[in-house]
Amino acid sequence: MRVEVVATRRQLREFLRLPLDLHPRDLAVPLQAPTVRSWWRGTSPHPGGPVELLLARDDAGVVVGRTTAHRDARLDAKLGTRALLFGATEFADATAAGALFAALEARATGERELIGPVSLLPNQTGGVVTSGWAERGFVDSPWNPAHVPGVYEAAGFRRWHEADTWVADVRPVDAPTAAEWAAVGVRPEHGSRRAMGRLVPELLDLLNASFAALPYYTPITPAEMRAATDGLAWLLDERLLLLARDEDGAAVAFVLAVPDITRFLQATGGRLGPVEQLRLLATRGRYREDAVLVIQGTRPDRQGEGILTLLSRELHAGLHAGGYRRLRMTSVGRDNPASARQSERFGGRPLHGLTFYRRPVPQERA
Repeated sequence: MRVEVVATRRQLREFLRLPLDLHPRDLAVPLQAPTVRSWWRGTSPHPGGPVELLLARDDAGVVVGRTTAHRDARLDAKLGTRALLFGATEFADATAAGALFAALEARATGERELIGPVSLLPNQTGGVVTSGWAERGFVDSPWNPAHVPGVYEAAGFRRWHEADTWVADVRPVDAPTAAEWAAVGVRPEHGSRRAMGRLVPELLDLLNASFAALPYYTPITPAEMRAATDGLAWLLDERLLLLARDEDGAAVAFVLAVPDITRFLQATGGRLGPVEQLRLLATRGRYREDAVLVIQGTRPDRQGEGILTLLSRELHAGLHAGGYRRLRMTSVGRDNPASARQSERFGGRPLHGLTFYRRPVPQERA
Protein backbone atom coordinates (compact mmCIF):
# COMPACT_ATOMS: atom_id res chain seq x y z
CA MET A 1 0.00 0.00 0.00
CA ARG A 2 1.35 3.42 -0.90
CA VAL A 3 -0.04 6.96 -0.76
CA GLU A 4 0.83 9.48 -3.45
CA VAL A 5 0.10 13.13 -4.17
CA VAL A 6 -2.18 13.80 -7.13
CA ALA A 7 0.18 15.52 -9.54
CA THR A 8 -1.07 14.52 -13.01
CA ARG A 9 -4.35 14.73 -14.87
CA ARG A 10 -4.51 10.96 -14.95
CA GLN A 11 -4.26 10.84 -11.15
CA LEU A 12 -6.93 13.54 -10.93
CA ARG A 13 -9.25 11.42 -13.09
CA GLU A 14 -8.57 8.47 -10.76
CA PHE A 15 -9.35 10.66 -7.75
CA LEU A 16 -12.68 11.67 -9.29
CA ARG A 17 -13.47 8.12 -10.39
CA LEU A 18 -12.91 6.28 -7.11
CA PRO A 19 -16.28 6.85 -5.37
CA LEU A 20 -18.08 5.88 -8.58
CA ASP A 21 -16.28 2.52 -8.45
CA LEU A 22 -16.76 1.99 -4.71
CA HIS A 23 -20.40 2.94 -4.14
CA PRO A 24 -23.83 2.32 -5.69
CA ARG A 25 -24.60 5.16 -8.07
CA ASP A 26 -28.17 5.46 -6.82
CA LEU A 27 -27.05 6.11 -3.23
CA ALA A 28 -23.77 8.04 -3.25
CA VAL A 29 -23.50 11.67 -4.31
CA PRO A 30 -20.31 12.60 -6.19
CA LEU A 31 -18.67 15.90 -5.40
CA GLN A 32 -18.94 18.32 -8.27
CA ALA A 33 -15.90 17.77 -10.47
CA PRO A 34 -15.27 21.50 -11.11
CA THR A 35 -14.93 22.04 -7.36
CA VAL A 36 -12.38 19.23 -7.00
CA ARG A 37 -10.43 20.51 -10.00
CA SER A 38 -10.28 23.97 -8.46
CA TRP A 39 -8.65 22.45 -5.35
CA TRP A 40 -6.09 20.67 -7.49
CA ARG A 41 -5.30 23.69 -9.65
CA GLY A 42 -5.06 26.05 -6.69
CA THR A 43 -7.87 28.24 -8.01
CA SER A 44 -10.28 27.50 -5.16
CA PRO A 45 -11.25 30.52 -3.02
CA HIS A 46 -10.20 28.58 0.09
CA PRO A 47 -8.03 31.06 2.04
CA GLY A 48 -6.16 28.46 4.10
CA GLY A 49 -3.42 27.67 1.59
CA PRO A 50 -3.10 24.76 -0.83
CA VAL A 51 -5.38 21.74 -0.86
CA GLU A 52 -3.35 18.57 -1.34
CA LEU A 53 -5.11 15.63 -3.03
CA LEU A 54 -3.91 12.14 -2.07
CA LEU A 55 -4.46 8.65 -3.52
CA ALA A 56 -3.85 5.27 -1.89
CA ARG A 57 -2.84 2.36 -4.15
CA ASP A 58 -2.54 -1.32 -3.33
CA ASP A 59 0.40 -3.49 -4.37
CA ALA A 60 -1.19 -4.06 -7.78
CA GLY A 61 -1.40 -0.31 -8.41
CA VAL A 62 -5.19 -0.15 -8.03
CA VAL A 63 -6.54 3.00 -6.42
CA VAL A 64 -8.27 2.01 -3.18
CA GLY A 65 -8.53 5.29 -1.29
CA ARG A 66 -8.43 9.06 -1.55
CA THR A 67 -8.43 12.11 0.71
CA THR A 68 -7.41 15.76 0.86
CA ALA A 69 -5.15 17.53 3.32
CA HIS A 70 -5.62 21.21 4.04
CA ARG A 71 -5.65 23.80 6.82
CA ASP A 72 -7.82 26.73 7.86
CA ALA A 73 -6.78 29.28 10.45
CA ARG A 74 -10.40 30.38 10.92
CA LEU A 75 -11.43 26.97 12.22
CA ASP A 76 -8.31 26.75 14.39
CA ALA A 77 -9.23 30.08 15.98
CA LYS A 78 -12.85 29.03 16.46
CA LEU A 79 -11.94 25.72 18.13
CA GLY A 80 -8.77 26.85 19.91
CA THR A 81 -6.67 24.19 18.21
CA ARG A 82 -4.26 23.58 15.36
CA ALA A 83 -5.76 21.01 13.04
CA LEU A 84 -4.93 19.31 9.80
CA LEU A 85 -8.24 19.00 7.99
CA PHE A 86 -9.06 16.19 5.58
CA GLY A 87 -11.96 15.72 3.19
CA ALA A 88 -13.39 13.99 0.10
CA THR A 89 -12.33 10.81 1.88
CA GLU A 90 -13.18 7.40 0.41
CA PHE A 91 -11.61 4.01 1.00
CA ALA A 92 -12.22 0.43 -0.02
CA ASP A 93 -11.40 -1.07 3.38
CA ALA A 94 -9.72 -0.48 6.73
CA THR A 95 -6.26 -1.14 5.28
CA ALA A 96 -6.65 1.63 2.71
CA ALA A 97 -8.09 3.92 5.39
CA GLY A 98 -5.15 3.21 7.68
CA ALA A 99 -2.71 4.17 4.93
CA LEU A 100 -4.53 7.44 4.34
CA PHE A 101 -4.70 8.24 8.06
CA ALA A 102 -0.96 7.55 8.43
CA ALA A 103 -0.19 9.84 5.48
CA LEU A 104 -2.32 12.59 7.00
CA GLU A 105 -0.63 12.22 10.36
CA ALA A 106 2.77 12.44 8.71
CA ARG A 107 1.74 15.79 7.24
CA ALA A 108 0.61 17.16 10.62
CA THR A 109 3.87 18.95 11.37
CA GLY A 110 2.77 21.29 14.14
CA GLU A 111 -0.92 20.37 14.19
CA ARG A 112 -2.42 18.84 17.32
CA GLU A 113 -5.23 16.87 15.69
CA LEU A 114 -6.88 15.62 12.52
CA ILE A 115 -10.46 16.78 11.81
CA GLY A 116 -12.70 15.56 9.00
CA PRO A 117 -13.98 14.59 6.61
CA VAL A 118 -14.76 18.19 5.63
CA SER A 119 -14.86 19.63 2.12
CA LEU A 120 -13.45 22.03 2.90
CA LEU A 121 -15.03 23.17 6.20
CA PRO A 122 -17.70 21.75 8.53
CA ASN A 123 -20.14 24.48 7.48
CA GLN A 124 -19.69 23.60 3.80
CA THR A 125 -20.05 19.86 3.20
CA GLY A 126 -18.67 16.59 4.49
CA GLY A 127 -19.18 14.25 7.40
CA VAL A 128 -19.80 10.52 7.75
CA VAL A 129 -23.25 8.93 7.62
CA THR A 130 -23.90 6.99 10.84
CA SER A 131 -27.46 5.77 10.16
CA GLY A 132 -30.04 5.71 7.37
CA TRP A 133 -27.67 4.10 4.85
CA ALA A 134 -30.56 2.71 2.79
CA GLU A 135 -31.60 6.27 1.93
CA ARG A 136 -29.75 8.01 -0.88
CA GLY A 137 -27.68 11.07 -0.26
CA PHE A 138 -28.40 14.40 -1.90
CA VAL A 139 -26.71 17.62 -2.91
CA ASP A 140 -24.50 19.06 -0.14
CA SER A 141 -24.81 15.90 1.96
CA PRO A 142 -22.61 12.78 2.14
CA TRP A 143 -23.35 9.09 1.75
CA ASN A 144 -21.20 6.13 2.72
CA PRO A 145 -21.66 2.41 3.47
CA ALA A 146 -22.57 1.24 6.97
CA HIS A 147 -19.07 -0.05 7.80
CA VAL A 148 -17.38 3.35 7.47
CA PRO A 149 -18.06 4.76 10.99
CA GLY A 150 -16.56 1.61 12.52
CA VAL A 151 -13.38 2.07 10.47
CA TYR A 152 -12.90 5.59 11.82
CA GLU A 153 -13.65 4.60 15.40
CA ALA A 154 -11.38 1.53 15.32
CA ALA A 155 -8.62 3.87 14.15
CA GLY A 156 -9.02 6.06 17.23
CA PHE A 157 -11.23 8.84 15.89
CA ARG A 158 -13.97 10.22 18.14
CA ARG A 159 -17.28 11.67 16.98
CA TRP A 160 -17.69 15.42 16.90
CA HIS A 161 -20.73 17.57 16.11
CA GLU A 162 -23.31 14.85 15.51
CA ALA A 163 -26.22 15.93 13.33
CA ASP A 164 -28.97 14.65 11.05
CA THR A 165 -30.26 15.34 7.59
CA TRP A 166 -34.05 15.62 7.45
CA VAL A 167 -36.84 15.04 4.98
CA ALA A 168 -40.44 16.23 4.90
CA ASP A 169 -43.27 15.34 2.57
CA VAL A 170 -44.69 18.46 0.94
CA ARG A 171 -48.27 19.08 2.06
CA PRO A 172 -50.77 21.88 1.41
CA VAL A 173 -49.91 24.82 3.67
CA ASP A 174 -51.57 28.20 3.90
CA ALA A 175 -49.15 30.99 3.08
CA PRO A 176 -48.91 33.69 5.77
CA THR A 177 -51.34 36.56 5.51
CA ALA A 178 -50.34 40.20 5.22
CA ALA A 179 -51.52 40.67 8.80
CA GLU A 180 -49.21 37.93 10.05
CA TRP A 181 -46.21 39.52 8.35
CA ALA A 182 -47.16 42.93 9.71
CA ALA A 183 -47.48 41.54 13.23
CA VAL A 184 -43.75 40.74 13.29
CA GLY A 185 -42.78 43.93 11.47
CA VAL A 186 -41.45 42.43 8.24
CA ARG A 187 -42.47 41.97 4.64
CA PRO A 188 -41.62 38.95 2.47
CA GLU A 189 -39.61 39.10 -0.72
CA HIS A 190 -39.04 36.38 -3.31
CA GLY A 191 -35.60 36.20 -4.87
CA SER A 192 -35.24 36.53 -8.62
CA ARG A 193 -32.65 35.42 -11.13
CA ARG A 194 -32.08 38.99 -12.28
CA ALA A 195 -31.40 40.17 -8.74
CA MET A 196 -28.86 37.51 -7.73
CA GLY A 197 -25.89 39.83 -8.17
CA ARG A 198 -27.41 42.15 -5.58
CA LEU A 199 -28.78 39.46 -3.28
CA VAL A 200 -25.70 37.27 -2.87
CA PRO A 201 -23.63 39.83 -0.88
CA GLU A 202 -26.69 40.61 1.24
CA LEU A 203 -27.27 36.90 1.91
CA LEU A 204 -23.60 36.51 2.85
CA ASP A 205 -23.83 39.17 5.56
CA LEU A 206 -27.03 37.65 6.91
CA LEU A 207 -25.64 34.11 6.78
CA ASN A 208 -22.49 34.97 8.71
CA ALA A 209 -24.46 36.88 11.34
CA SER A 210 -27.08 34.13 11.73
CA PHE A 211 -24.59 31.34 12.36
CA ALA A 212 -21.74 33.11 14.14
CA ALA A 213 -22.63 31.57 17.51
CA LEU A 214 -22.53 27.94 16.31
CA PRO A 215 -19.45 26.12 17.65
CA TYR A 216 -18.14 24.96 14.27
CA TYR A 217 -19.14 27.88 12.04
CA THR A 218 -16.42 29.96 10.41
CA PRO A 219 -17.29 33.14 8.48
CA ILE A 220 -17.58 32.67 4.73
CA THR A 221 -15.60 35.10 2.58
CA PRO A 222 -17.12 36.90 -0.41
CA ALA A 223 -14.98 34.77 -2.75
CA GLU A 224 -16.22 31.55 -1.13
CA MET A 225 -19.81 32.78 -1.37
CA ARG A 226 -19.39 33.59 -5.06
CA ALA A 227 -18.03 30.10 -5.71
CA ALA A 228 -20.81 28.44 -3.69
CA THR A 229 -23.54 30.32 -5.55
CA ASP A 230 -21.97 30.15 -9.01
CA GLY A 231 -24.69 29.03 -11.39
CA LEU A 232 -27.45 29.45 -8.80
CA ALA A 233 -29.32 31.97 -10.94
CA TRP A 234 -30.02 29.53 -13.78
CA LEU A 235 -30.99 26.72 -11.39
CA LEU A 236 -33.08 28.89 -9.07
CA ASP A 237 -36.80 28.33 -8.65
CA GLU A 238 -37.84 31.82 -7.59
CA ARG A 239 -40.50 30.43 -5.25
CA LEU A 240 -37.77 28.86 -3.11
CA LEU A 241 -35.57 31.85 -2.25
CA LEU A 242 -37.32 33.98 0.36
CA LEU A 243 -36.26 36.93 2.47
CA ALA A 244 -37.94 38.89 5.24
CA ARG A 245 -37.18 42.61 5.30
CA ASP A 246 -37.82 45.06 8.10
CA GLU A 247 -39.40 48.48 7.71
CA ASP A 248 -36.01 49.93 6.69
CA GLY A 249 -35.61 47.35 3.93
CA ALA A 250 -32.86 45.39 5.67
CA ALA A 251 -32.99 41.60 5.34
CA VAL A 252 -33.47 39.99 8.75
CA ALA A 253 -34.14 36.35 7.79
CA PHE A 254 -33.95 34.12 4.73
CA VAL A 255 -34.65 30.63 3.40
CA LEU A 256 -32.96 29.11 0.35
CA ALA A 257 -34.02 25.83 -1.26
CA VAL A 258 -33.08 24.54 -4.70
CA PRO A 259 -34.38 21.76 -6.95
CA ASP A 260 -32.61 18.52 -6.06
CA ILE A 261 -30.26 17.73 -8.97
CA THR A 262 -28.74 14.70 -7.23
CA ARG A 263 -29.95 12.29 -9.91
CA PHE A 264 -28.28 14.42 -12.57
CA LEU A 265 -24.96 14.47 -10.67
CA GLN A 266 -25.18 10.72 -10.15
CA ALA A 267 -25.75 10.18 -13.86
CA THR A 268 -22.81 12.41 -14.87
CA GLY A 269 -20.44 11.24 -12.14
CA GLY A 270 -20.26 14.77 -10.74
CA ARG A 271 -19.32 16.37 -14.06
CA LEU A 272 -20.85 19.82 -14.37
CA GLY A 273 -18.94 21.47 -17.17
CA PRO A 274 -20.46 23.68 -19.89
CA VAL A 275 -22.00 20.76 -21.76
CA GLU A 276 -23.55 19.27 -18.63
CA GLN A 277 -24.80 22.69 -17.54
CA LEU A 278 -26.59 23.14 -20.84
CA ARG A 279 -28.13 19.67 -20.49
CA LEU A 280 -29.25 20.47 -16.97
CA LEU A 281 -30.69 23.80 -18.03
CA ALA A 282 -32.62 22.10 -20.83
CA THR A 283 -33.98 19.38 -18.55
CA ARG A 284 -34.30 21.20 -15.23
CA GLY A 285 -38.05 20.72 -15.28
CA ARG A 286 -37.44 17.02 -14.57
CA TYR A 287 -35.88 17.83 -11.20
CA ARG A 288 -38.98 19.21 -9.52
CA GLU A 289 -39.92 16.13 -7.52
CA ASP A 290 -37.59 16.91 -4.61
CA ALA A 291 -36.04 20.12 -3.35
CA VAL A 292 -33.14 20.65 -0.97
CA LEU A 293 -33.25 23.23 1.81
CA VAL A 294 -29.68 24.47 1.57
CA ILE A 295 -29.66 27.12 4.29
CA GLN A 296 -31.92 29.28 6.43
CA GLY A 297 -31.25 31.77 9.16
CA THR A 298 -32.38 34.79 11.16
CA ARG A 299 -30.34 37.75 12.29
CA PRO A 300 -29.52 37.23 16.00
CA ASP A 301 -31.42 40.28 17.22
CA ARG A 302 -34.61 39.06 15.50
CA GLN A 303 -34.46 35.39 16.49
CA GLY A 304 -37.35 33.97 18.50
CA GLU A 305 -39.98 36.23 16.89
CA GLY A 306 -41.46 33.60 14.58
CA ILE A 307 -40.12 35.18 11.38
CA LEU A 308 -38.45 31.98 10.18
CA THR A 309 -41.66 30.03 10.78
CA LEU A 310 -43.52 32.42 8.49
CA LEU A 311 -40.82 32.10 5.84
CA SER A 312 -41.02 28.31 6.14
CA ARG A 313 -44.78 28.40 5.62
CA GLU A 314 -44.27 30.57 2.54
CA LEU A 315 -41.64 28.11 1.31
CA HIS A 316 -43.86 25.07 1.79
CA ALA A 317 -46.74 26.83 0.04
CA GLY A 318 -44.39 27.50 -2.87
CA LEU A 319 -43.17 23.90 -2.91
CA HIS A 320 -46.75 22.63 -3.07
CA ALA A 321 -47.65 25.09 -5.82
CA GLY A 322 -44.57 24.00 -7.76
CA GLY A 323 -45.47 20.32 -7.62
CA TYR A 324 -42.61 19.23 -5.37
CA ARG A 325 -43.19 16.10 -3.31
CA ARG A 326 -40.38 16.17 -0.75
CA LEU A 327 -38.08 18.68 0.89
CA ARG A 328 -34.71 17.35 2.01
CA MET A 329 -32.74 19.35 4.56
CA THR A 330 -28.97 19.43 4.99
CA SER A 331 -27.27 18.91 8.34
CA VAL A 332 -29.12 19.99 11.49
CA GLY A 333 -26.93 19.68 14.59
CA ARG A 334 -28.27 17.68 17.49
CA ASP A 335 -27.17 20.59 19.66
CA ASN A 336 -29.56 22.85 17.71
CA PRO A 337 -33.04 21.75 18.86
CA ALA A 338 -34.67 24.94 17.56
CA SER A 339 -33.84 23.99 13.96
CA ALA A 340 -35.04 20.44 14.57
CA ARG A 341 -38.36 21.75 15.92
CA GLN A 342 -38.67 23.97 12.84
CA SER A 343 -38.41 20.84 10.67
CA GLU A 344 -40.81 18.85 12.83
CA ARG A 345 -43.38 21.65 12.56
CA PHE A 346 -43.74 20.78 8.88
CA GLY A 347 -43.77 17.02 9.29
CA GLY A 348 -40.02 16.56 8.98
CA ARG A 349 -38.20 13.46 10.23
CA PRO A 350 -34.50 12.57 10.49
CA LEU A 351 -33.12 10.87 7.39
CA HIS A 352 -29.39 10.24 7.97
CA GLY A 353 -27.30 10.47 11.10
CA LEU A 354 -24.07 12.41 10.51
CA THR A 355 -20.85 13.05 12.34
CA PHE A 356 -17.42 14.56 11.86
CA TYR A 357 -14.38 12.92 13.44
CA ARG A 358 -11.36 14.15 15.42
CA ARG A 359 -8.17 12.33 16.38
CA PRO A 360 -5.19 13.71 18.32
CA VAL A 361 -1.81 13.71 16.63
CA PRO A 362 0.87 12.01 18.80
CA GLN A 363 3.06 14.59 20.47
CA GLU A 364 6.20 13.43 18.71
CA ARG A 365 4.42 14.33 15.45
CA ALA A 366 3.13 17.70 16.65
